[in-house]
Amino acid sequence: MNDDHPRPLTPQEAFEMLEEHPQAVLVDIRSSMEFLFVGHPKGAVHVPWIDEPDWVVNPHFVTEIRKLLLGGAVCEPGGSCAPVILICRSGKRSLEAGKALVQDGLKAVYHVDEGFEGDLDEQHHRSTQGGWRFRGLPWEQC
Repeated sequence: MNDDHPRPLTPQEAFEMLEEHPQAVLVDIRSSMEFLFVGHPKGAVHVPWIDEPDWVVNPHFVTEIRKLLLGGAVCEPGGSCAPVILICRSGKRSLEAGKALVQDGLKAVYHVDEGFEGDLDEQHHRSTQGGWRFRGLPWEQC
């Protein structure tokens, strides 16, 4: 594993970490449209990495994640911080966003390597061969 990358988790591993560590936070980093209309894991906090209308990287992303962690108040002195688990559509954006958090000094950063919807299948459909929703984990939509 690379020290400047978030640690990958399967959707099931992420769900189990959330169950075992109540202080862990699941952050859905997809756009607002994806979060609302495609659906999202139950209990996920929404902090977009790239969002409409400009479709550029959110310049406040790291700060917003640190605010979720109460400015580090959920970190033990000289020790570990609450796990931050990032999820996007297929695991690509969460990897990039996780790198930004690791480079900013956060230690317990993870990403769901299959994302919420997984990769495209032969018919260019998602949620057929991987992802949080495909694995039957709790999710909701508006």
